[in-house]
Amino acid sequence: MSSDKLAPFLDQKCINLETYRKSGQTVKTPVWFVLTDRTIYVVTTSTTGKVKRLQNNKDVRIVPCGFRGEPKGDWVEGEAYFADKAESERALKLRKKKYGLQARLANIFASRKGELVVIGIKI
Repeated sequence: MSSDKLAPFLDQKCINLETYRKSGQTVKTPVWFVLTDRTIYVVTTSTTGKVKRLQNNKDVRIVPCGFRGEPKGDWVEGEAYFADKAESERALKLRKKKYGLQARLANIFASRKGELVVIGIKI
């Protein structure tokens, strides 16, 4: 990822993640994220639509956004993948550091909805 594509995501709390249904229709979802080693990580649960859509199509678009998904810049294309165990553990630690108590509370509620999944996004 070039630093010019990375710059808009620094110091942001949310990104709008656009994934694709089998029909090609897009679905936009505002999500928390962490950024490290030129990879953007998103944490979700195994039962979410994002996970199901990414199993069929790894292409995504992202943009920094507000809490409700309002874009704060230009969309950037990327490719998503499911992080391995070591990468996931590191992303979860970074998420706890970035979002603090909010992340801990989110993990408690998310654990009721399925196993945590970490999605890596390369731009």
